[in-house]
Amino acid sequence: MKLYDVRRESGLNRETFKPILEERKPIIFTDLIDSWPAAKKWTPEFFKSEYGELQVPVYSSNYSKPGKTYMSADKKMKLRDFIETLEQGPTDLRMFLFNIFKHAPELCDDFEKLDIMPGFIDSFPFMFFGGEGSKVALHFDIDLSHIFLNQIFGRKRVILFDPDQTVNIYRHPYTVASYIDVNNPDYEEFPALKKVKGYECMLYPGETLFMPSGYWHYIEYTDFGYSISLRANESMMRRARGIYNIATHFLVDKGMNKLMGKKWREIKSSMAKKRAREEELV
Repeated sequence: MKLYDVRRESGLNRETFKPILEERKPIIFTDLIDSWPAAKKWTPEFFKSEYGELQVPVYSSNYSKPGKTYMSADKKMKLRDFIETLEQGPTDLRMFLFNIFKHAPELCDDFEKLDIMPGFIDSFPFMFFGGEGSKVALHFDIDLSHIFLNQIFGRKRVILFDPDQTVNIYRHPYTVASYIDVNNPDYEEFPALKKVKGYECMLYPGETLFMPSGYWHYIEYTDFGYSISLRANESMMRRARGIYNIATHFLVDKGMNKLMGKKWREIKSSMAKKRAREEELV
């Protein structure tokens, strides 16, 4: 497995970003959200004092484990208590895909709709919080939107793979997930990883990581931190494929997990390895 640096750019506009968008490669904008009040206003103390009573879903590393906890929140906590827990040191607790703006619409005044490309989906701004050392398993976003991940507080290490690497990183069928260890790849169990190429970066506060549609990403919270993601999808065909993904993956994968639990995970793993072997023979 070989990882390349994600390039950083500043001063881009819709016209100069267009060839980058067409190229479908990740980049980091260093100045895209410089004008956002959120970049300075959204401190941990701000969220604790203004929205501390808000109940939020909290997840741990149990999220991807087969069985009753599969793809489910561990519990709900007050946002104040959750942030204070994250401030205390390393933890695997996270909050993700949470639309805090439904509960606090005034927060929308603290960031602006990006004009870097057409097709932004206004109804789905999400926030992500995580404790130091927490990890987001390798996956791609099921709706196939382009993702603009805007880092507000703390740092994140991100590893990305082009969709054309899907078979060789052993995607589990009927899911958007792969369970390889990107930090310690096991080339004996997963030999196709030897030919995989990807990208790696550290994302700092005030920066925006552009992840093109379908890109695989693994994330580590280097510090306690949080970000807001904005999604864009300028293609009606890609939107339709995303809706199909959501319907089939949730119906098949979650349904089979309820019926079979760990056995279903083993079946998916075997299918992923078989596909990688078959690709090698092509």
